[in-house]
Amino acid sequence: MERRTACITGASRGIGEALAQAFAAEGYDLYITCHKNSLLLQNLKDRLESSYGISCTACAADAADPNRMEELFSLIASRSGRLDVLINNAGVSWHGLVTDMSLDEWDALIRTNLSSVFYASRLAVPLMLKRHAGCILNISSVWGCVGASCEAAYSASKGGVNAFTQALAKELAPSNIQVNAIACGAIDTQMNAFLNEEERRALTDEIPAGRFGSPAEVARLAVSLCSGHSYLTGQIIRLDGGWI
Repeated sequence: MERRTACITGASRGIGEALAQAFAAEGYDLYITCHKNSLLLQNLKDRLESSYGISCTACAADAADPNRMEELFSLIASRSGRLDVLINNAGVSWHGLVTDMSLDEWDALIRTNLSSVFYASRLAVPLMLKRHAGCILNISSVWGCVGASCEAAYSASKGGVNAFTQALAKELAPSNIQVNAIACGAIDTQMNAFLNEEERRALTDEIPAGRFGSPAEVARLAVSLCSGHSYLTGQIIRLDGGWI
């Protein structure tokens, strides 16, 4: 029996690492990528193969580089050619006033958070069409739904991801390919490391659940969304403890 296969971008740590572990635990063979943390990615590959007996290919590839994505998906196609799940997780944040953001910083953030979703999705779809099945899951943010002060560029990029998700879902529904997004709230990752303890407490007080979410909770939801929900598509599912 042919093994299911998933590709996860930005997988070296945080939510991406938790996603890789959760899908490996479900028996998926994996292709995992990152931009800068190739040693962490290789260590993750070794752990997953040892713990779960799956095949894991680690690619030091910037999801914001369309040429590197072409190389990655050519590799997938040249092997089994099977791709059941694509998770677009690569992302960066930028905190500050719009007037303090340079043009290069804007371009880099949009390429990483939004363009990368397009690059990977357009290459994944032909592989999924071969089997008339597949799931594309985009890791987004609640700020893509409502916007955040001092995070205008980040909010714009995630709003674009949400709109792309809803539109692509309509394109691909006749082909039995589901496209959804998880709009994360405050998740306890290094992306929120800029918050000091006082700021973390104040933010926690705003969240009805009374705590930050964990990467493992995002991963569990991701596995569920990619497992047997063929009528669920085009949805932006907020995982935020009731915050927004």
